[in-house]
Amino acid sequence: MANLIPWDEFEEDYAKNFACDIGAPALPFRMALGSLIIKERLGISDRETVEQIKENPYLQYFIGQTHYSNEAPYDASLLVRFRERINANLVNQINERMVKKIQEGTEEESKKKAQNQKGKKQEKSQIKGN
Repeated sequence: MANLIPWDEFEEDYAKNFACDIGAPALPFRMALGSLIIKERLGISDRETVEQIKENPYLQYFIGQTHYSNEAPYDASLLVRFRERINANLVNQINERMVKKIQEGTEEESKKKAQNQKGKKQEKSQIKGN
């Protein structure tokens, strides 16, 4: 799933929610959306989400961390802010982009299979001709 979500494509839209010169720097879009996806998929509370991410290197990778850390990536209260900033419209755009990416991949796979079958048929006809 991490490869299907166009994280960078939506980072700019997400960053528009923040003032550049006020407060601490915002956490990346991948961390925000990834955390919300983990929370919803596992059906757990905000605190449990942070604990799961803290303990699981695969979840840390999913939210964009490049190395394992046994510390919480953020305070659980930030999930409230993530939900406020990532609205339904943005989620729908992400879903549409993911579906498009899956469809493109499926079409590409079909073309490759067709080319492979064509190549095999040509090889067989060449072998029979010899």
